[in-house]
Amino acid sequence: MIVRFCAAVFVSVLTINAAQAQVRAPSRLPDPRTEFVRQCAPRMLGRWEHPEEVCGCLHDHAAAAVEDRDLREALLRGISETGVPTIETDWVPASKQGEIGPTFTKIAKPTLQCMFDPAKQ
Repeated sequence: MIVRFCAAVFVSVLTINAAQAQVRAPSRLPDPRTEFVRQCAPRMLGRWEHPEEVCGCLHDHAAAAVEDRDLREALLRGISETGVPTIETDWVPASKQGEIGPTFTKIAKPTLQCMFDPAKQ
């Protein structure tokens, strides 16, 4: 009888812990935009009056203009690591390295808008 009771308690504890882990799991995953702004904003301090707005704008408008996933991720990485739009060639596959220049041409206008007047975006 005691063995059955202990087994039932043990199974209950495992079930409760598993349920709590499932409930907590989504909160551990950061929102990609929020994580980008968190990494980007310190690089913008001293350059811009509202670094979070600039970073959010760069994420939402300049980087969003880049359809290619590899180029977009490289651009976001460059911004968050350096505070300026940049793409290192080794961050993108060799087959897409020729698209880096056209990507910067594509994001020039939204980037300038974000940096100098992010509220109007």
